[in-house]
Amino acid sequence: MQTILFALLAMICVGAAGIALVPSVLGNDRADKRRKALQGDMRVNRQETAALKDRNQRRKSVQSAIKAQSDALERKQRRVPLKARLFQAGMTIKPAAFVRNSIILGAVAFVILVIVQVQFLFAIPIAVAIAYLAPAWWVKRKKKKYQEKYLDELPNAVEAIVRGVKTGLPLNDSIRVVAKDAKDPVKSEFARILDQQAFGMTMTESVGVLLDRVPLSEVNFFVVVITVQQQAGGNLSEALGNLARVLRNRKKMKQKVKAMSAEANASAYIIGSLPFVVGGLVTLVSPHYLLPFILNPVGHIWAGIAVFMLAMGVFVLNRMIQFDF
Repeated sequence: MQTILFALLAMICVGAAGIALVPSVLGNDRADKRRKALQGDMRVNRQETAALKDRNQRRKSVQSAIKAQSDALERKQRRVPLKARLFQAGMTIKPAAFVRNSIILGAVAFVILVIVQVQFLFAIPIAVAIAYLAPAWWVKRKKKKYQEKYLDELPNAVEAIVRGVKTGLPLNDSIRVVAKDAKDPVKSEFARILDQQAFGMTMTESVGVLLDRVPLSEVNFFVVVITVQQQAGGNLSEALGNLARVLRNRKKMKQKVKAMSAEANASAYIIGSLPFVVGGLVTLVSPHYLLPFILNPVGHIWAGIAVFMLAMGVFVLNRMIQFDF
């Protein structure tokens, strides 16, 4: 009995040793699979961690680029010197010549006021106001028209760059195509980018010149896309394609707002011109009807009050149709 018991214990010991020393008995393939699966999970986790880190770095670079360009646009939209305003309006006149012409305009206005027998006390401030406000209004008008022409052509230029990048052209060659085939003022502005690069500036720096020339949100979008692509990489054609759609949608929105505000604009013109038209027609029909109003000092006071109220009404109507995008 003891012999059988010892033999049984010996068999158990041998079996346990075999199980411990021969892993294949328990299915070593499954253990290898589990080990490989664990290693694969660790590799996937490392890859996901690296991808997440890369996305975070790209996001930070994009945010820093957007913030930098937004700050630059905000600085450019503040009060700018005369030379920069003439530059942004697309005018080639020098600041000294512009100031000289403004002084000449004020002198001519002063002479005309003196000829029509306006008192010196009133003629001097009126002439100074004309010399300052009229040229400033002209520059602002030229700048607005220049920017409108630029925005009309900018989506076409961006789409041309997208087509060039998709066909395998480098960004510089795509910009060169725009500088050759686009319409002014986009043509000259993109040619300026190439000129800046010829002088040794990087793409990011040369594109930033656009924002100096045309400080608009749409141009800022384009500069941000190019800057981010140059710093962090990415699919440039897709980004510029999205930008082109955004620019066209903004253009459609502006045109829709302009159409909806045309009634208020027409009302401002009618209200502003109606008193003068009525006064001219009354004077034409009955020349002596308004003489007491013109010759009486009390009439002068009421005329000044009427002009002030008329100007306030036109100003309110004008502000009602101004929208920022």
